[in-house]
Amino acid sequence: MRNLIKALLALAFALSLFGGIAAAYSPSVADLDAAARSVGNRRDLAEQAGEQIFATKWAAEVNQVSANETDGHLILGIRIWGVKFHEPMTREQFVGEVASVVEKALAAVPAAEEVDVWTSVPIDVSKDTVVSGDLAKPTSRTVFSITVRRGETSEQLRARALDAKGGVFWDEQWARAAFKES
Repeated sequence: MRNLIKALLALAFALSLFGGIAAAYSPSVADLDAAARSVGNRRDLAEQAGEQIFATKWAAEVNQVSANETDGHLILGIRIWGVKFHEPMTREQFVGEVASVVEKALAAVPAAEEVDVWTSVPIDVSKDTVVSGDLAKPTSRTVFSITVRRGETSEQLRARALDAKGGVFWDEQWARAAFKES
């Protein structure tokens, strides 16, 4: 019996040295964020995009990635918080970051036809305000939005966003405050 235990211990030790015993998988922060922040009827694809997006620390926090498919059309959505940037940003830097996020999303999900990006800020609500259900009051508002179709280059996105043309929305009051513009 004693020899059997020694033999099993020796075998376990040898297997661990030569990789015969699988090591425990520890998910990355990007994996955990992607799983927690993915939504939509194609959550698997949202998570796939999220793994790429959340692997980068952005100055403007990416809060959520969605993927929705209907009638064979796949649309990705990316929500960014418009408050508490990790570092000061200009409008141009913000748009550059949006372009990079879109590139990562489209590269991660080749079937996606477009990416909708919107930036939200919280709305102050009183303590007794209903924030869920049929009578819910909004708790955030959109201050920037853009839709980017596959095939649009980063340069085209930047030009369209900075000129505020072609379906781009900027809340100018927010932009002046967020980017310290006069």
